[in-house]
Amino acid sequence: MADIKITADSFKKINGDQSENQEKISAPSLTFFQDAIRRLRKDKVAVVSFFVLIFIMIVAFAAPILSPRDPNAQNPDYANLPPRIANTDIPGFRGRIKNSAGIVTNPYETNNVPKNRTYVLGTDYLGRDLFSRILYGTRLSLIIAFIATLVDLIIGLPYGIVSGWKGGTVDIILQRIIEIISSVPNLIVAILLLLILKPGLTSIILAIAFSSWVTMARLIRAQTLQLKEQEYILASITIGESPLRIARKHLIPNLSSTIIIQTMFSIPSAIFFEAFLSFIGIGIPAPNASLGTLLSDGQKAFRFLPYQMWYPALVLCILMIAFNLFADGLRDAFDPKSE
Repeated sequence: MADIKITADSFKKINGDQSENQEKISAPSLTFFQDAIRRLRKDKVAVVSFFVLIFIMIVAFAAPILSPRDPNAQNPDYANLPPRIANTDIPGFRGRIKNSAGIVTNPYETNNVPKNRTYVLGTDYLGRDLFSRILYGTRLSLIIAFIATLVDLIIGLPYGIVSGWKGGTVDIILQRIIEIISSVPNLIVAILLLLILKPGLTSIILAIAFSSWVTMARLIRAQTLQLKEQEYILASITIGESPLRIARKHLIPNLSSTIIIQTMFSIPSAIFFEAFLSFIGIGIPAPNASLGTLLSDGQKAFRFLPYQMWYPALVLCILMIAFNLFADGLRDAFDPKSE
């Protein structure tokens, strides 16, 4: 077998620019949150859910501007009017409805309602504008959910950090307290609080927040137990940084993904729990409207006036589905193993 001789001509000189280009990283340098946002944008369902939630929130909190009438103003002469939009022939918005005998009637003509006076989503049994009440009811339900979730965060975050960081006897005592609170059904706690306090916004928020922080505290504790064994945490302890400074600079930033995801799951849970309490009659007192009170009023005449229940139920379903889909998208976006 002949020997192969390697000479200078066997090598090809590479210019300096080419070697530098080969050493460059083709992917852009992204922070953890920038990478999470990039992955979230790829989830079309989560993005659509996000914009749906933004739209509902803008419309709900703009209720004083968008509402055509006072949501609590009663007009018995215009009670139980079906949905009607002027100068349109859209099915379901013609102002007609079937009575108990199955005959199609026009309550607008029967009650001598002026032609220029329309109710987009109809009226309830007291003649109150259902569209206005849904706007204000959605806003009230969102306010309750946001405040209850904020209380959940204020209690659950430090509780979980202290329990996970201290460990030992402190952790055992704090976890036994959580187990005691978890063993009591939320409905019983809500009923007891509503019996002690005056029914209203404050009592509903306290009833929801009383036990909802437990899940947040457990998740934060579990993450803290893992983080406090990391090298940068041990280095911070070695150089003498205080636990408060370590929590502020290291623990909370690294717990942010867990906090955001759990918060997004807590909001729809709070909305549904408030709707449930109001539906069974121990929630928001009359005449104020929430999604739960609207469902409670609508189900009483659902057989003959289904629109009074369908529209608030539709808003509640959209809120629950959109929040949960967006939370699922956030969970996948903050998980590096999802790709």
